[in-house]
Amino acid sequence: MKKYCDLHTHSVFSDGTWTPSQIIEKAGSLGLSSVALCDHNTVSGLPDFLKAAEGKDIEAVCGCEFSVDYEGRELHLLGLFIRPERFSDVSALMDNVIARKEQSNIDLVSKLNNAGYAVDYDKIKAENPGATINRAHIARELTRLHYTTSVSEAFSTLLSPAAGFYVEPERLTVWQVIEFICSIGAVPVLAHPFLELNELELREFLTKAAPFGLCGIEAEYPLFDSEERALLRDIARDFGILTSGGSDFHGETKPDTHIGIGTGDLRVPAEWMNELKRCIPRL
Repeated sequence: MKKYCDLHTHSVFSDGTWTPSQIIEKAGSLGLSSVALCDHNTVSGLPDFLKAAEGKDIEAVCGCEFSVDYEGRELHLLGLFIRPERFSDVSALMDNVIARKEQSNIDLVSKLNNAGYAVDYDKIKAENPGATINRAHIARELTRLHYTTSVSEAFSTLLSPAAGFYVEPERLTVWQVIEFICSIGAVPVLAHPFLELNELELREFLTKAAPFGLCGIEAEYPLFDSEERALLRDIARDFGILTSGGSDFHGETKPDTHIGIGTGDLRVPAEWMNELKRCIPRL
């Protein structure tokens, strides 16, 4: 029996650099039981993802990573096990969100241009056909042009809201999106909790979110150490919800993070996927 899975990856349809087919091929070669594609605010890559998995000994888990608002801060929710017949519902929900994000991108690049950073937004879009463009694409271009030395530096400097160039677009609330994910028969999971919330804030959030329908939290994540991962497992037990995990693989956008193993020590038990699957709402 295969022991491990990866329930959080990204492709060229958002800000990753691998195709859905490449993700399936790599996950299969690693002997993973399943892999989830969770592109940001889009399901556009999922048909290719499912097709690539046909006839292969790996389960393709259809997902989406939603950027949501929680009391004025950005959180990320994964919707896992999205059925193909509900892809159009996700796209319809996200149309306005993507439009606002596109305007945010245009405004960001305009401000960078005015400050002397020669970023060509049309070029970025042309080089990423079909992708939902976000700051990671702009960060890669800033790095290519040697304005920054890495994507992470771009995010912490020029693309940080504190720098004054980037203004966050209006987002759906976390409650709207949890409700939506459940309504289409998928499973809502809070991505990388400790990137946005400390322990006290997370517990306060879960006091409301667990009864509202949140099914799980990512306890296995490359940027969390062993103590943080253990604490997240404990917190999940305290609130009667499940644990999930994934590499958050983006290809060359995050070159040190790999499918299945993260930065080397990531191990997401296959049973976690099976437990989450049993939470799929009956519609």
